[in-house]
Amino acid sequence: MDLISIILPYYRKKEFIKKTIFSVINQTHKRFELIIVFDDPVKKDDLRYIRDISKTDKRIKILVNKKNIGAGLSRNKGIKFSKGKYIAFIDADDLWKKNKLSFQLRFMKNFNHDITHTSYKIINNRQKTIGFRKAKDLKFKDLTSSCDIGLSTVMLKKKVLKKNLFVNLRTKEDYVLWLKLAQKNYNFYAIKQAYTYWRSLKNSLSSSTIQKLTDGYRVYRYHLKQTIFKSLISLMVLSINFLKK
Repeated sequence: MDLISIILPYYRKKEFIKKTIFSVINQTHKRFELIIVFDDPVKKDDLRYIRDISKTDKRIKILVNKKNIGAGLSRNKGIKFSKGKYIAFIDADDLWKKNKLSFQLRFMKNFNHDITHTSYKIINNRQKTIGFRKAKDLKFKDLTSSCDIGLSTVMLKKKVLKKNLFVNLRTKEDYVLWLKLAQKNYNFYAIKQAYTYWRSLKNSLSSSTIQKLTDGYRVYRYHLKQTIFKSLISLMVLSINFLKK
């Protein structure tokens, strides 16, 4: 049975983290390591809380950052520490169905895919479903105009990440990585069923419109090396497609 390394960066999500961890622990695929990268050194109570939870399962490993470095760089730290052939990501307030890993791994092995993602349901802070995003097969051209990949739905072979890691952005750090991989002709293959619940919180960093627009511009201007004008056009298209969802 293949070892899957699950990377989970933690920053001030104490209200949700226990349910997230147990949605991983309860997976039908049992051979995994859950690497929690604690990125909030100020919150000592949160660290004690997570360490208490980790005592329930030996597969949980905790890395503690000396200072806050952000989700992307924390994931990189977890990836470098990991031992699995496959890598999966989950954020500290998201949830998985219990057969998410087993189905996704079987799908990848049956079709020899390097990267897959699934559809996902959008939930609020009370765990009520408020939306749905359907996964589709994606190539580079598809991704440049719309980021239709839920981070917590992604599983990929670790070898894919040897020279490709997350960049240091406050938001859209995952989008840059997907674009980099797609530029290298990796396709993102879709699993149509929803195996993930993505939590939408109004006060979260990912909900900051100004931050997302700023980082969106940086994606095109500095990471895809587009001109200023083309970067602005690309950002406008990305924003329009986001509003259509």
